Amino acid sequence: MKISQKGLDLLKRFEGVRLKPYLCPAGIPTISIGCTYYPDGTKVRMTDPEITQARATEIFLNVLKHYESSVDSFTRDDITQNQFDALVSFAYNVGTGALKKSTLLKKVNANPNDKFIESQFLIWNKVKGVPVKGLTQRRQAESKLYFS
Repeated sequence: MKISQKGLDLLKRFEGVRLKPYLCPAGIPTISIGCTYYPDGTKVRMTDPEITQARATEIFLNVLKHYESSVDSFTRDDITQNQFDALVSFAYNVGTGALKKSTLLKKVNANPNDKFIESQFLIWNKVKGVPVKGLTQRRQAESKLYFS
């Protein structure tokens, strides 16, 4: 599966677009649309030069492929497009390793319509153990998309 425009819009809304490297709330150098590394696997550094809007889009779309293919390989084949989009957004934010080990993924693969999944999105709203308003809003939006 590939992410839809609805999923892209969700990601862009929460990630924003930055043409200069910045530190995300977790303190990780980031650029483009929430990218912590470039398509060749090189990590973003705070000393990296500013990029163009076109380059930001190129980096994002290339990096996004990893998250799409990971979510596709981790999940059962009968999830909906909205469920897939929500899970890609989630994985893009927390990482594919975290998704793969999560109770969220276990619940999705057991029964993608289990209402308990909503609470599993919502527990992933912290940075270094502290709840973050923006992450809470993101998890609520992902859950809403998942169940729509």
